[in-house]
Amino acid sequence: MTTDRSQAMDHVVVVVFENRSLDNVLGHLYGPEDGKTFDGVIGKDLSNPIPDWAEDGADRKVVPYTVATDMNSPNPDSGEEHPHTNTQLFNISDEANRFKIQDAIGPPHNAPAPGQTPTMDGFVTDYISNFTGEMGRQPTYEEYAQIMTGFTPEQVPVLNGLARGFGVFDHWFCEVPSQTLPNRSFWTAATSSGYVWNPPTSKFIKNSNAESIFNRLDSHGKTWKIYVSEPQALSWHAMIHYHRLEKQIATHVVPFTQFETDAANGELPDFSFIEPNILIGHNDYHPAFGRSFGPKVALPGADPPAAILGGEELLSRIYTAYRGMQGTTGSTVWNTTLLIGWDEPGGTYDHVPPPAVPSPDKASSPGELGFAFDRSGYRVPAVVVSPWIAEGEVFNEEYRHTSLIATLRERWDLGDPFTARDAAARTFSGVFTLDTPRDPKTWPTPKARPVPPMMQETAALGAVLSVTGKTMLQGIRTYAAEHNLEIEGIPKDPKADIPDDQVVRVIGGFLANWFPLLASKK
Repeated sequence: MTTDRSQAMDHVVVVVFENRSLDNVLGHLYGPEDGKTFDGVIGKDLSNPIPDWAEDGADRKVVPYTVATDMNSPNPDSGEEHPHTNTQLFNISDEANRFKIQDAIGPPHNAPAPGQTPTMDGFVTDYISNFTGEMGRQPTYEEYAQIMTGFTPEQVPVLNGLARGFGVFDHWFCEVPSQTLPNRSFWTAATSSGYVWNPPTSKFIKNSNAESIFNRLDSHGKTWKIYVSEPQALSWHAMIHYHRLEKQIATHVVPFTQFETDAANGELPDFSFIEPNILIGHNDYHPAFGRSFGPKVALPGADPPAAILGGEELLSRIYTAYRGMQGTTGSTVWNTTLLIGWDEPGGTYDHVPPPAVPSPDKASSPGELGFAFDRSGYRVPAVVVSPWIAEGEVFNEEYRHTSLIATLRERWDLGDPFTARDAAARTFSGVFTLDTPRDPKTWPTPKARPVPPMMQETAALGAVLSVTGKTMLQGIRTYAAEHNLEIEGIPKDPKADIPDDQVVRVIGGFLANWFPLLASKK
């Protein structure tokens, strides 16, 4: 057993979930009666105005913040792309872009004036506009009011239990006021190479040449693995950094069950990065995304009964594996730190304005949509777990995704900053304040709520994927033909459609060429 807290980060485990703000899932963590300095929602009169063009409820003027009643809320999903985030933060809604979604939104993309301060009062405005673009009609008051809701500790007991049991950051900001891939890129490279949109994913694969934390670890003799929650057959971080990680994907990207095995055997690498399943049956905390792929598209098979419940179950498994590492050699609970984070808020409500930040590098500024990367996205949940952290710690200073890279560089002597963003980020090395580690027997044991079964019928899943995956499937066929790959399920006739009951097999067969260890464990 390690008795020196200087070894608390000999090993680091990071899991990054999807699309929740701090107010949304941790806002009720502490109230005034708890004696904590915590910037949550309890005791505050929070609301957002209703635009006068709303067809229902405009006479109410505002939507007050309340407790969520639907574990899939907001459903349908809120807008998460850069123009939607602009509206959410500044309540700017260009009339020409009203009711438009995704790349149908044109210049000036609801952008604020340079130096304008976020007001955090456009969440209702954007939700009504986005809902209308997705559903082809305006929402009722009851439908759009759900964007001004959040969950209690009783509803999300694992995350809140760990936040209370260890340390929580109440000012951890995502790096880009936009969606998943750019923010995930900042987690592991301190830049998104100038990108603010997810699509097309191919731009990251082909053009993103930024050095990643995985490359820096390699160059300093440190070990790493990316663990991917089943049944997801690909790693998004490996795809983002494909240009630099191509030769290591086949050996360093493994299923999540391998994490549980490595933890039990004391064989975790220096750096473990865990990705939840963010596709069909996602266990990533992401709101229901069944209608988020295009206008008037309903994908009832895409979501589990509640992705929050699925995320809670995965987080419980991670914590259980971590807590069980009570050996005396290799990776142990005494020399390993667990960091729980999110990629971005995904349009869910938060009341704290994000700060200005330095542009990461000249190559990415200005980037897509003319964005200068001089302001960050807004708050996300972040929790740190270690026996060297006192129960009930709250860290009020500003942290952000690049605090991870800054901290690893400091603790592991990994060299110069990646970009100006991690150079300016605060490290979290100071969270380990105990002289004697806490016995895991005294730790909280939060229990995940039951997760209802997910639809797994292959043909039905194939039909769901076929709605949004035509481009992907055509790309697979083209790639297979150009590289002489034989993928089971692809008809010999190039003009023939892929049958619904073969779609899952075709996609899985294709991804197996890039991620063989994920395919072999299905």
